[in-house]
This record gives sequence, C-alpha cells and structure tokens, in this order.
Amino acid sequence: MAFESLSEKFQRIFSGLKGKGKLTEADVKAAMREVRMALLEADVSFKVVKQFVSSVQERAVGEDIMNGLNPAQMVIKIVNEEMIALMGSEGAELKLRPASDITVIMLLGLQGAGKTTMAAKLAKKLTRNGRKPLLAALDVYRPAAIKQLQINGEKAGVPVFSMGDQQRPADIAKAAVSHARQNGCNVVILDTAGRLHVDDDMMQELLEIKDAVDVTASVLVVDAMTGQDAVNVAASFNDEIGIDGVILTKLDGDTRGGAALSIRAVTGKPILYSGVGEKLDDLEQFYPDRMASRILGMGDVLSLIEKAAQEVDYEDADKLSKKMMKGKFDYDDYLLQMQQMQKMGGIGAIMNMLPGTGFMGLGKMKGNMPDPDESEKALKKIEAMIYSMTPYERSHPDALTPQRKIRIAKGAGLTMDQVNRMVKQFNESRKMMKQMTGMMKGKRGRFKLPF
Repeated sequence: MAFESLSEKFQRIFSGLKGKGKLTEADVKAAMREVRMALLEADVSFKVVKQFVSSVQERAVGEDIMNGLNPAQMVIKIVNEEMIALMGSEGAELKLRPASDITVIMLLGLQGAGKTTMAAKLAKKLTRNGRKPLLAALDVYRPAAIKQLQINGEKAGVPVFSMGDQQRPADIAKAAVSHARQNGCNVVILDTAGRLHVDDDMMQELLEIKDAVDVTASVLVVDAMTGQDAVNVAASFNDEIGIDGVILTKLDGDTRGGAALSIRAVTGKPILYSGVGEKLDDLEQFYPDRMASRILGMGDVLSLIEKAAQEVDYEDADKLSKKMMKGKFDYDDYLLQMQQMQKMGGIGAIMNMLPGTGFMGLGKMKGNMPDPDESEKALKKIEAMIYSMTPYERSHPDALTPQRKIRIAKGAGLTMDQVNRMVKQFNESRKMMKQMTGMMKGKRGRFKLPF
C-alpha cells in the first residue's frame, strides 16, 4: 500500500527515540539524519527534504523540548505538524460555481496518468454532491479514448458529449458547454488528450481550449507511482498553463510517496483528491493532516468512519453488532462482514486506515490477518461456499465435519483445500470478534461496527 515502506521507517526511527529518557541534541540530529534518508528514498524532492529536516531540527532542539517530560513524543508531534504544513495544512476544495451557473473543469496531464477514468470518478462524486455533470471527450488522438469515456460515463450514470475524432478539441469544448446549458447540466468535465511527455503541441492545445471556454478550474492528474517525475510534470504544467489543483492517481499502489509530499511545496498548488483503486467510487478527498497521520503510522480513522457512513448498510451492521454482543458469530455473519468490507475497498484498505497501535493494534496485524483477497472474484468463492451450506451449517459453524466439507466443495465447484482455507479464515475472524465483544461489553452505549 501507499507509504507503507516510509511509515515503517518512521516508526522504527521514533521507537528509538522513545527508548530514551531524555534527548540530547545529538539524539535529535541522528534521528533527523535517518528521517532525511527515509524521505529521499521515498523520492521526495531534495530541496523539500532539506527544508523539512531543517525546520523540524530547529524546533526539536529548543530548550522546552529537550527538557520536557516526554521529549520523544514532542519530536513526533513536531514532525507531524511540519509534514501537515508541507502538504498544505488544510484540505482544499475543488472550486465550483453556484449550481445555477456552469462550472468547467479541465483535466490535464500526461498519457497514462488516468485522466479518462478520473473524469468519470470525479463526475460520480459530484453527482453524489447534488451536481449534474457532463463529460466531454476532447481526446481525439488516443485510439478508443472516446469509447472508454462513454463506457465509464455509463457506469457512473453521467452523460457524455462527443463529436468524434475529426474536430478541434477547442471547438468540442465550446460545443460541450453549450450542450450542458441546453440540457440542464451545471458541471462540464473536459477530458483532454495527453502525451507521453510534456511538449509544445499539447500545451498549445490546452491554451486554445482555455481561450475557447471559461475554465473554472484546471486540474492536473498525475500518477503517484512516478514519484519525483510527477512533481516535475506538475511544475511544468503549472508554469505553462497554470493549474488550480492536483489529483493523484494510483495512490493505493506501490508508491513511495514522494509526489504527495513534494507537489504542494514545489508548485504551491493543493492536492485535491487521490485515486485509491480501480472502481469509480475509489476517489478520496485529500486531507494533509490525515495523510500525515497515515505516514507516521497513526492511522486515519476519520476517513474510515466517513467511508463506512457512505458505503455501509447500518441496519445490517446493527444486527451484526447485537449478535456479537451475545457472543454469536456464524457463517451468515461472516459473509455479511466480507460484503461490507468489500464495499469499503476490502480488508487491506481498512487496515491501511487503522493505527499501528491503538484499537487492538490492528494496524500491525496486516501481515497476520487472514487473507480473503480483496477481489470480487475471491468474494464470489466465499459466497459460493457459504451458500452451499445448509441453514443449520451456516448457523452452527462447528458442525462442519469432513464429509460436510466435501459436499460443500462439490456444491460450490471448488476444492477441499479452498473450503478448509475459508474455514480457517472464518475461525480467525470469529476469534477476533470474541475479543471485540469483551471490549464492547465494557463500554457504555451502543457500539457500532465500522464495517
């Protein structure tokens, strides 16, 4: 997951500080050398790293910190605050005009950054917020680009405007805004063409589009996995075109994090959203404080709660909560749990938002958790196995004899090994549910599961 390597390095550095009763200036400088290396290895801009380490060190060697009751915690607090400041202090909103007017959002970026998919994701998010978006296909060069936008638009339930691949993008943009005005749409998202690298032709075309229509916001889409290259691209587009914000795609991939930590400092422009998966719902608003918390291993429980509120059926969650309070957890509950987790992006996405310590230390259990696989294909297999059980077997988990397992495997069209793995995963989940039950009984009021 994103930032996992950087997060582990920070936690190791801070664990060394916590082991000391008092900190000397030498302790702080040694820790900052490790922080510098960790950030450079994460592909953060050298200038950004230099300024960041200098700011932290200057604050950390102050007399109040060095002589405080818990200086190690104070250093961690300073690192957290400086990291938040580095990424922009507060979450930035996409600039929109009043709903009675038309907002024009121009998405720009290099080829392969994910603009076309991001256009549909953004349109779906705006639809949820009460807007009526129109997607406009301006990429007249890439084969199947228009078709891809139309397919994604259909999935998102958003109309798509196109004029084929023989018209000038600036003319298509102008016609799209007119079409939106005539058909009651109040947001036009322009999916522009990219290139393999920054070039004069692309920049000229984007300037022509801006001259043809009144663009409310120029939003750059960059691939977070390209690291420092993403920052260089952002700087080029900002200098040539002028951007109002950035969307990072593939932040759920094996990215080192340099783009997220450098873009604001280099361009002065905020990161607006981050793409965290392939589905059209996998788009999160970017909050610097929450991202800093994730990087430092403190989790992101606020985002988890928001995701749960958006995706989870709380009537089902309430039923599961009540059963858990009675110490019951069966295969019907397990299936419901898997389905709820899938809606929230899978168990990996949930674990990534939990702190390394804290709520049962679940953030540290990522590697030890049963692996139900986050794909829909794996969930379908679990469903097939559970639906192959009798109602009695689903409500009495310990009744699964080898003979019953053989019948379940045949009914699901799977192997005995797959059934045994699913049973093992279920037992691990049931064990965790029992631990949670004990915690819940010690709390006042109703406890609601985040999944």
